[in-house]
Amino acid sequence: MGLTVPVGSGAEWSTALAALGDAGVQATLLVPASLDADLRAATRAGHELAGAGTPRHVTRLEAAAGQAVTAWDAAGLGPADVRRLAGLGLHPLPLPARRAEPGQVLRVPPSELAATLGHLKALGFRAVPVRALPELRPGTPRDLLSHLYQRVVEDRYAERSALIDLSGRYDAVMKVAPLEHAPDPLPLPRATPTAELHLNSARLVGLASFNLLGTYRAYQRSLKDVARALKERPELHGAQAVFAVTLFHGPLEKSGFQLLDLPPARARLYGLGFRLLRMAYGTTRTPSEGTPKMAWLPRDEFLKRYG
Repeated sequence: MGLTVPVGSGAEWSTALAALGDAGVQATLLVPASLDADLRAATRAGHELAGAGTPRHVTRLEAAAGQAVTAWDAAGLGPADVRRLAGLGLHPLPLPARRAEPGQVLRVPPSELAATLGHLKALGFRAVPVRALPELRPGTPRDLLSHLYQRVVEDRYAERSALIDLSGRYDAVMKVAPLEHAPDPLPLPRATPTAELHLNSARLVGLASFNLLGTYRAYQRSLKDVARALKERPELHGAQAVFAVTLFHGPLEKSGFQLLDLPPARARLYGLGFRLLRMAYGTTRTPSEGTPKMAWLPRDEFLKRYG
């Protein structure tokens, strides 16, 4: 995970270097060319320096830092300044994520750095300068599509459905929504409370791009997160079944889930949604199952296997 730290004053500079040094972490420091600080101290510590503010005085910033400056924080820049970056041989830094995600960039102010670094370590994340991210590349229109999909579709759905995000750990991929009914074709009375599984799609795609076996193991560990939530979260205490509508029903069947066929029209609708999801996240890997199905387990059986 890439870590950027915006620094606007000498006091913030000292706070940032101290927190990073105590944690043994290197980061990308976002500094204006006018900052009066010992920038070479950051270079000696292995940090990356990127510019911030209006793109100018790049040569002066490089001389003060003792390293080449190749990236610039584009936050707040207008179209003319963004075009100016290219003319100066600079590339804009990736947009920061709202939370820690593998392979993405997290921006943390100096005042929150010490606490955040401890939290990230506890969740299994390793923070690095942006330049050290594997497979770092220029942004594409598909990246914008992914960003918009998360904000317009996934975030709004999470708000409407009271989705419980269990994917705080770096390799956790599950979310769960409490439902007050049992949707078809579950063989339960309609008024039975249930819990619907969802995936952190961006996380799953990121993990799958590196290691499919590791992704499967992360999937299995995440089911244990769901079991813990069933026992600890009040809104899930009444759920009598756990289910998911998914293309990844083969692994779930091997894990003991029962599979149910969806009505043809509903299966086609879900299939279209999953194809759009793959387009949004830019993955070329497709599951072996082409038709979505419902996979489910009664609560007691789920807890017996994963609790």
